Amino acid sequence: MSRFNSFREFYPFYLSEHSHRTSRRLHFIGSCVAIVCVMLAVAQSNAWWVLAALVSGYAFAWVGHFFFEKNRPATFKHPFYSFAGDWVMFKDILTGRVKL
Repeated sequence: MSRFNSFREFYPFYLSEHSHRTSRRLHFIGSCVAIVCVMLAVAQSNAWWVLAALVSGYAFAWVGHFFFEKNRPATFKHPFYSFAGDWVMFKDILTGRVKL
């Protein structure tokens, strides 16, 4: 992985690391579960749900990487860009820019 000067440079690389349809679906499911967990954290005033959001979101994503993409998640070298990429791809899936 090369060094990126901006998220704009990083995002095409991020999408290339998510070319397998099942991997993108797992990322999307993980993001949905994470949103529900954050909502539960707020509704129940229980911070443990925030931890559950992080664990569930990454668990689904990493299954996609290790078993379908057969690559190493960008999170390990670019944690902030990768986290942002997860949510931009989620939005792009919702708007139809990225196919499930």
